[in-house]
Amino acid sequence: MYNYLDFEKPVQDLEGKILELKKLSEGGEAVDVADEIARLEKRSSEALREVYKSLTPWQKVQVARHPDRPHCLDYLKTLFTDFTALAGDRKFGEDAAIVGGFARFRGQPVAVIGQEKGSDTKSRLKHNFGSVRPEGYRKAVRIMELADRFKLPLVTLVDTAGAYPGIGAEERGQAEAIARSTSACLALKVPSMSIVIGEGGSGGAIAIATANRVYMLEHAIYSVISPEGAASILWRDTTRSKEAATNMKITAQDLLDLKIIDGIIPEPVGGAHRAPEAVIQAAGDLIAKTLGEFAQSSSDFREHRREKYLAMGRSL
Repeated sequence: MYNYLDFEKPVQDLEGKILELKKLSEGGEAVDVADEIARLEKRSSEALREVYKSLTPWQKVQVARHPDRPHCLDYLKTLFTDFTALAGDRKFGEDAAIVGGFARFRGQPVAVIGQEKGSDTKSRLKHNFGSVRPEGYRKAVRIMELADRFKLPLVTLVDTAGAYPGIGAEERGQAEAIARSTSACLALKVPSMSIVIGEGGSGGAIAIATANRVYMLEHAIYSVISPEGAASILWRDTTRSKEAATNMKITAQDLLDLKIIDGIIPEPVGGAHRAPEAVIQAAGDLIAKTLGEFAQSSSDFREHRREKYLAMGRSL
């Protein structure tokens, strides 16, 4: 059974009935329920398609935050081989919220950096729910500098609600670390691409997502602040988060229209958590296509990045 979101109640009811009938059938009951199961499965599939056909921005926020979505480590394990992780920033310590190092992608050497939220209580605590501390961003800068030195394209996987706002992080220079990581992204001579696989929250995301190409999964979000944070600042009322999510234009579709991102990776009906293998494969195919285009390009990737981000927000 899935962890159902509140707007998936019609689907939950139908799939609950299907599960009950399957248990009845497995229990050796004389009643033949195969036809009823088939009928309910069809209704469930139609209901799921109807629900996901017109998700609101707030519902997309919920899907992007779904705990069962594939995370950074799932992509790393499936798409990359010979992964060698780097640890520590050589200044303070290790931050497991950032996972990064060097690997091969379908035979091609690459540098890869991602934010890992964790998939259960133990791993979520270990990875600090994907909220990166200053040492995590300094580790990311270290990997970027090595990628430049060894002329390796950079792939980043973004999934964070935002950088960690704790007192210790602020004392160790959180804002400066984010700024330096963003600057390192912009200064790369090698090509870079980024995929927002869940939440792309605030500077915590931008610090590793300032790339030549930025893509998002269909139900991912990318924003300067969380809807709850925006509602708290603008109206001092977090119950208006739904309104904030709508007005902030944080969905992949809105951001593609605004030319903030370069493309959208489709998700299966019901979200990435219902068919993680298919989503990861689709992301892998896009990475392969993009790296191929980078290899054939004669562009100055640093200059391209500069022009790309200077162009955002221009009205003329």
